[in-house]
Amino acid sequence: MDVDGASSSAVGIEAQSILPRRSNVVYRFTQQSLPACKPVLTPAWVITTFFLMGVIFIPVGLVSLHASQSVVEIVDRYDTDCIPKSFKGNKVAYIKDSSIPKNCSRFLKVPKHMKAPIYIYYQLDNYYQNHRRYVKSRSDQQLLYGLKYNGTSSCKPEESNNGLPVVPCGLIAWSLFNDTYSFSRGTEELKVNRKNIAWKSDRDHKFGKQVYPFNFQNGALIGGGKLDPNIPLSDQEDLIVWMRTAALPSFRKLYGRIEEDLDADDLVVVELSNNYNTYSFGGKKKLVLSTSSWLGGKNDFMGMAYLSVGSSSILISLVFLLLHVKNPRPYGDATYLSWNWKGISS
Repeated sequence: MDVDGASSSAVGIEAQSILPRRSNVVYRFTQQSLPACKPVLTPAWVITTFFLMGVIFIPVGLVSLHASQSVVEIVDRYDTDCIPKSFKGNKVAYIKDSSIPKNCSRFLKVPKHMKAPIYIYYQLDNYYQNHRRYVKSRSDQQLLYGLKYNGTSSCKPEESNNGLPVVPCGLIAWSLFNDTYSFSRGTEELKVNRKNIAWKSDRDHKFGKQVYPFNFQNGALIGGGKLDPNIPLSDQEDLIVWMRTAALPSFRKLYGRIEEDLDADDLVVVELSNNYNTYSFGGKKKLVLSTSSWLGGKNDFMGMAYLSVGSSSILISLVFLLLHVKNPRPYGDATYLSWNWKGISS
């Protein structure tokens, strides 16, 4: 009993010693008196910091801009030129009439040497894939499990057709892009590699390897491309690329790769099928051939942003330096406080 009493009293003493210690820490925290780094922003520190930012950002901007400028890119808008003259005034009727051939030839001249791989993109403008109802019209569980999953109410209005479920369901899959392209250089056909154009994580984890298209594009209103019912969704990479919706109304999606070099002044003949309807909503279609650099595709924004921030930082440092040289003052001079200004009370 004595041992128990002694141990309990020891615990009580220890608890009493901890409480003041904790309250002291809380007091010091609330009074902002805990040890902390409190840098003094002297003119020398501020000027040096802005100058170093400029020295670092400007070279990074120049390197980024050079990498972007080294990318060779060919952009060809074809949606207006691939309309027959007789349908120039009624493009929607032309694109909706399945009896009219949609074949079109385009000729692209290579401005500079393009080193393989050459990426082929289709670009759509004024196409709002980020619309709330459009983005929600899909079923990720159905894409992974197929007909085993029945909770497809989010896919409306493309949930079912003729009383049977649609796989893949939803507006995104229904509006699949279906223009096709083939390329040649002189008499030589340029082979297009269409494998591995989608993210590996999407192929492996978001689209089922045993899920096949079912009852797809069998309704009265056809939205876009059709899918091969004998190929699982995980291997239909056109669909996988399309299902990753874009955040902006102008976007590019990867179509394939040309895995051989193109020389300067080469003439590339493109045979395309102008099937996709962008005329109903005033959209634009473009074909893009592009190389890449260590930084990715052609995009001057990052380089220009670095140069702008770096130049502004150096300019600010010079302004601060001139002000400091012209009007120096001792640190902690109380005469510069607002209530010490002459005439402030009057």
